[in-house]
Amino acid sequence: MTSFDRLQIAASVVAIASIPLFPSFITLTNVAYPGVSVVPLPLALTLMGAMLVLAVVAVVALLRPPRSAPALRWPLLAWLGAALLSLLFGFNLRDGAVFVGILALTILWHAHIDRFYGRIPGLARAYWWAFLVSGALAALAAIAMVLVRIPAAQYTIANGRAVGTFVLPGELAGYLLFFLPIAFALARGARSAALRVVAWCGLGIGAIAMLMTFSRTGWVGLAAGIAFFVVMRSRGRTRYVQGGVIVAAALAIVLLLFNEHHNPSENYTRLSIWQAAIGIINRFPLTGVGPFGFSKIYPQVRLPDGDPTAFHAHSMYLTFFAELGVVGFLAFCWLMWSFWREWYRRVEHGAQPSLLATAIAAGVVGGLVQGLIDTVSVVIFGLLLPMLALALSAARSDE
Repeated sequence: MTSFDRLQIAASVVAIASIPLFPSFITLTNVAYPGVSVVPLPLALTLMGAMLVLAVVAVVALLRPPRSAPALRWPLLAWLGAALLSLLFGFNLRDGAVFVGILALTILWHAHIDRFYGRIPGLARAYWWAFLVSGALAALAAIAMVLVRIPAAQYTIANGRAVGTFVLPGELAGYLLFFLPIAFALARGARSAALRVVAWCGLGIGAIAMLMTFSRTGWVGLAAGIAFFVVMRSRGRTRYVQGGVIVAAALAIVLLLFNEHHNPSENYTRLSIWQAAIGIINRFPLTGVGPFGFSKIYPQVRLPDGDPTAFHAHSMYLTFFAELGVVGFLAFCWLMWSFWREWYRRVEHGAQPSLLATAIAAGVVGGLVQGLIDTVSVVIFGLLLPMLALALSAARSDE
């Protein structure tokens, strides 16, 4: 192993371990987000600087021979191009540039994982150690902050729900949608006994944190991910019934137990925001209003009884359509279609896909389902593209 290989491993560890801090990037914009970030602005700026340094490492590594392009290169570039086009014709150039910049960084991260996950000895092991330890610590911190009710402002705004470093409860839930299936897979299948112990501990802590988020979209997304995992890892026709029962049970639990931990007005504000988003789409159908432009235009199209402000459309898909237009929305659909086609192609050779590859794909399913009625920044900017690359790499490599 060369010294540059060790540098790439170190950079990868820092990147994946920093994901629980990524929501603090919202403090670098001018939008009025409805939450509390416990990460101070200087640390957020330092973290952004570190990500830029890591991007330089990734670029240097990707330019070295032998070169190979990621399987999803064209849809990724199409999505980036659509975001840049929308930025140029949008209404929030400064904050939109942050969106495009972070998207470009995550595409570089995706390409680095695709190229080197199975080529650099020890890189995959380092990835999962860093992901498990940082995720367990982030979940533990979120639990502790609820128990001690510090910071008080976050506890009050979140109605006593677990948030931690994620600004909003739904963002912590979105992170755990990926963390929990992966922790389960590593607890069951990791070759290292120490890694299995850490994975079991992380799974327990993460499950408690997930419960304490009381995130309705998170729990429905988790149920969808578990159902996907069960269907892909089981045989026979009953597996589809089992998957349907899991989703139905989650919906029942959410309807019966979770409402008391939410502001009752939240059940209705989404309806007016969705209608406002449709109004924006009707007015700017081709390239949208630009990344992070939704909050700028929303006051002009909101319904008379709607919330005075809205940061996004409370749906990942409506947000993409409103901000990036039909061009950006179709580019995102092309990316997801290409991913699933490639993932199935890589796992179809066996009777069952590998445990880890299925767990990562289950996290993707959970994030996509949560996105139906929520827009989770840490999923979009910190998890989705790296996890697509990890799912494909795990499906290809020797588990």
